[in-house]
Amino acid sequence: MTDIKAQIKEFRIGQKIRGLRQQKRLTLQELSDLTTLSKPLLSQIENEQVVPPLATLLKIAKGLKVGIHFFFENESSRQKYVVTKKETLREFEAVQRPVINDVSRPYIYHSLAQGMRHKHMEPFLVEFDTCDWDERLFFKHEGDEEFLYIVEGELDLHYNQEIIRLRAGDSIYYDSSQPHGLVAVGQDKAKAVAVLYTKD
Repeated sequence: MTDIKAQIKEFRIGQKIRGLRQQKRLTLQELSDLTTLSKPLLSQIENEQVVPPLATLLKIAKGLKVGIHFFFENESSRQKYVVTKKETLREFEAVQRPVINDVSRPYIYHSLAQGMRHKHMEPFLVEFDTCDWDERLFFKHEGDEEFLYIVEGELDLHYNQEIIRLRAGDSIYYDSSQPHGLVAVGQDKAKAVAVLYTKD
């Protein structure tokens, strides 16, 4: 397994957050107030000690008034399109989910449009491990929408009080401002293409 810190450095997410925060002349406490995330967590993310989950990245993006694509784009890129080949989705390019609130997030994600600038959508290939559901896996992000297409395996989407079983070939589009969480079910891991849309 590739060292988690090497994976963080591949995306330089912490550096980008710190740089933009300083550019906007915000203290860690002010960013904490804007995002409802704790100051210690933000510090750990900026120092690349913690890999932020997508929901956390969305909160930070909104607090800093940028799209989530900001964390995955190459500033020098002027491309009009990005092709992501299967063989380029190497293990070291995956961003693994850390332990948040004492719960290990049961998936890793690959950006499928890294390098494309000024995107309105952010597509990911997400790989889910099987695990038992835990209420602490719920999260939400205001004003956003998500689309999920199941490529392999089976997933349970816990959405508010509902549990929706999704199998390979199924898809769902939902308002992600509602509490939601996903876990793979059955014997094998699951894979899905997830597309996040953040409203301005």
